[in-house]
Amino acid sequence: MIELKHLRTLQALRNTGSLAAAAAQLHQTQSALSHQFSDLEERLGYRLFVRKSQPLRFTVQGEIMLRLAEQVLPQIQQALKACNEPHQSALRIAIECHSCIQWLTPALDKFREHWPDVSVDFHSGVTFDPQPALQQGELDLVMTSDILPRSHLHYTPMFDYEVRLVLAPDHPLANKAEITPQDLAEETLLIYPVQRQRLDVWKHFLQPAGITPALKSVDNTLLLIQMVAAHMGIAALPHWVVENVERQGLVVTKPLGEGLWSRLYSAVRDGEQNQPVTEAFIHSARRHACEHLPFVRDAEIYHSKIANGLSPHDEQSSADAPIAKARSPRHQQSA
Repeated sequence: MIELKHLRTLQALRNTGSLAAAAAQLHQTQSALSHQFSDLEERLGYRLFVRKSQPLRFTVQGEIMLRLAEQVLPQIQQALKACNEPHQSALRIAIECHSCIQWLTPALDKFREHWPDVSVDFHSGVTFDPQPALQQGELDLVMTSDILPRSHLHYTPMFDYEVRLVLAPDHPLANKAEITPQDLAEETLLIYPVQRQRLDVWKHFLQPAGITPALKSVDNTLLLIQMVAAHMGIAALPHWVVENVERQGLVVTKPLGEGLWSRLYSAVRDGEQNQPVTEAFIHSARRHACEHLPFVRDAEIYHSKIANGLSPHDEQSSADAPIAKARSPRHQQSA
């Protein structure tokens, strides 16, 4: 029956001394404030202040309500302030790919500089699916490229990256400017040990064309790249993962079709994305990745430009919003 707005209105009435002044302080019309009081008094069954009294005089019941306001409103203000302060002492993170570790580890070190009292525990590996564990409260954050529909999870865009075909320098396909799905039909594709439906190269490149090459599982990124260099197969990896070995001439990369793009997200339970510790980690990790990884673009800036109808230079957006997987024409990337 009594709402916080009523207590705040009573305080404003006492502090200003008139209905007109209280209405101005609360950014309401005097008529609206008068109707609010009349409605409240009718529901309560008694008057709260004496109309047209000079100076303004509260009834006994009005004084009781004022004392209530003096007790309750400061407590609520303190509680809201406490809610906005960091209480989280641990952050449990899972990542769905081995290749993320090489940039996430230094990002964690940077985060700890500003949050030394928060312990960070992270799980990596491609043999388990961490998003159900996040839904059940066993994890606090998951780095993923997969959006689960109707999952009650919130996905914050981190960065976009191009998935490229990785080949030995003297592989026959190394001379092609652009790779088609049919080019891979007779190849051995080295993949992480996950369901192939979770692989970008399968879901967005091979499967639509009805091409099924031989698949061989490798659970280590470094070993996978070494096997490619040794002519034991080919792979499809984020461009930033192989940039260093490509620069050394150990492998070469080629665009898949007109360019196969994916987006990395930070997933948290819906409603927890604004927790101070979680929000700080996401911001720190995104900034570190976009400043240090080659061939990536800041997904937050890119998504914001698309949402506002702006052209992000010569890049094109996916038809999906938010962009989960993007396919765009080939464009220049700076190392």
